[in-house]
Amino acid sequence: MNITLRQLSYLVALAEERHFGRAAARVHVTQPALSTQIRELEDRLGAPLIDRTDREFRLTPAGREVLEGAHRIMAEVERIETQARWGEGLSGRLKLGIIPTVAPYLLPVALPMLRMRDVTLDLRLTEAKTERVLAALADGQLDAAVVAIPAGLPGLIERPLFRDRFLLAASRASVAAVTAKGPVLPEELNPNALLLLDEGHCLADQALEVCGTSRGQTRVDLRASSLPTLCGMVAAGFGQTLLPEISLSKECAAAPDMDVLAFAEPQPARTIGLVRRDLGGPEGWFSELGEILATAGRELLGHDAAA
Repeated sequence: MNITLRQLSYLVALAEERHFGRAAARVHVTQPALSTQIRELEDRLGAPLIDRTDREFRLTPAGREVLEGAHRIMAEVERIETQARWGEGLSGRLKLGIIPTVAPYLLPVALPMLRMRDVTLDLRLTEAKTERVLAALADGQLDAAVVAIPAGLPGLIERPLFRDRFLLAASRASVAAVTAKGPVLPEELNPNALLLLDEGHCLADQALEVCGTSRGQTRVDLRASSLPTLCGMVAAGFGQTLLPEISLSKECAAAPDMDVLAFAEPQPARTIGLVRRDLGGPEGWFSELGEILATAGRELLGHDAAA
């Protein structure tokens, strides 16, 4: 019996999960089925790949060597599949990841554009925090992702889509009081009044960087999981937050007692971009997708631009 790609993929999953049950769930088989394939791979190679003398999972020296080769083989297979899949441009199935501080604002504008271009496009969306989206992208579970760039990871191709300004959001009375004092810089904000998203949201880290502060300096530990929650809190007078411009019309409509204020120049902003792994092959689909998303972003920001 020859070595199969299935066996190599199971070995990769097992090495990364370090647990037979989790690896089996990841590749959508039963644990006995995965164990059988690993045993058959060991029999074919004539060497044990898993050290079964210890309760802690570890590969044998032969296992580590085979794993290195498996990674190279699976990467080449994926590159070939990608070339064939995207040879005709943006069509078929597209698995796209997008972060929560972009998804509810950009998608309602972008999705009709994608459907208008190709009604047969099978779009599979994953909304998750940056770390999870990038992990899924690296693992081949996603074709591309919309995140704030630079993503800070090697092996990615990044395409800027649009610049998303940060605005000061607070109750109407608070914004009126701040406006009366003249132009405002982010670093002049009181960190004790700053409300942030829960840890893991890149927007929270960006807000702290913009304001030149840290979580330890903030007094209100809200740990909100969404921008609507933050906006409801600041509208009620419980503090201030930084609001991305793309969310402006939706969040202001949902929280009518909230107001926003643009910062003095140079205005802080994040760059939203489209990223994919650098696997070579056709790039037409990526360029097409990037242009559609960039157009949607420009349309959204044109509608929502703040003074």
